[in-house]
Amino acid sequence: MADEPIGSGPVHLTLHMGPKLTRPVPAEVAEALLSAQITMTAGERSGFQLAFDLTKRGLITQRLLPEGFFDPKTRVIVATSVKGTPTVILDGLIVRQEVGASNQPGQSTLTVTGEDLTLLMDLEERTERYPNLAPAQRVERILRRYADYGIDPWIIREQIHQPPREQLRVDYQTGTDLQYLNELARANGYTFYLEPGPGLGRSIAFWGPEQRLGQRQHALNVNMDNNSTVDQLTFAYDGTAREEPQARVQDPRTRDVRLLAQPDISPLRPPLGLRVSPALKRRTLSGTAKKELGQAEAETLARAATSADAISGSGSLDVNRHGYVLRPRELVGVRGSGVTYDGDYYVKSVTHNLRPGSYQQNFTLSREGLIARSRTVRP
Repeated sequence: MADEPIGSGPVHLTLHMGPKLTRPVPAEVAEALLSAQITMTAGERSGFQLAFDLTKRGLITQRLLPEGFFDPKTRVIVATSVKGTPTVILDGLIVRQEVGASNQPGQSTLTVTGEDLTLLMDLEERTERYPNLAPAQRVERILRRYADYGIDPWIIREQIHQPPREQLRVDYQTGTDLQYLNELARANGYTFYLEPGPGLGRSIAFWGPEQRLGQRQHALNVNMDNNSTVDQLTFAYDGTAREEPQARVQDPRTRDVRLLAQPDISPLRPPLGLRVSPALKRRTLSGTAKKELGQAEAETLARAATSADAISGSGSLDVNRHGYVLRPRELVGVRGSGVTYDGDYYVKSVTHNLRPGSYQQNFTLSREGLIARSRTVRP
């Protein structure tokens, strides 16, 4: 599967493996690769599954499997090149291997399953104090521990400033680094994930709001005859998704309690739809009265922002027909689905499905309202 023609153009796939520093796999391993499935989702750990043909007297069976070449914690990097444009789509670790032996020739397989490098951050529980460090500073300190794996931090300072004051409180971590990073992200309406690439062996650890500004990817065209690039696209509008959070804070001197105003979520969720979906549900946040004002405001903003996406879309595409690899956690335009659902969306997740002669992607989209804000969509 090292270089398979797909439709009118080749898709080149490269596979690197190793304990920490990787190198290209032997040619026999690349040729034995039957399929690769890689799922990348905003705010969640990416996962993968690779299947190999297992011949009785082949290199994998006779030498590589016994020597631990596919053992758990082995690092795997997968990159594709479509029309000369390389894209790293996976940098992760094996967590499980399965061997399926069969009496039928050519039916025995080796399947390895794994997760992206955030797995490293979820292996050890810690109890650690962070005196006088704001959330973004705590994130930076934690991510420094993983620099040996080529992980570079990209940290956006929290929207609502929460100055640390050691004399009043000391923030501390209990649990794994990954749990704490996600906890800090949720408390600020942020997301945390690893983006593989752009170079082999490098990853970007992003901690910040979902990226809903900047250049759009090439449009997903549906129901446009010969110009269609998407096989199918389904949209849904969930009227109960959006919430209006209610939070109260108490003045420690006067003991007076007041209700916080509804936050403006546009700094975290720049609007993509013209007609914003209303919040049908009202939810009271617990425990905010005893928190400092900045923490309570940040929690209210986070709940309002993360529940805002009432519109979702899902579909699949053929990469060769589309001409580009669709990237998750970025914006993309939709054309051909009608006035209500055309326009820009945030790509929530992408699943790459590679087989000899086929490169398909399943994807999900989201935004907070109906009808495009602009009359034009990037082709």
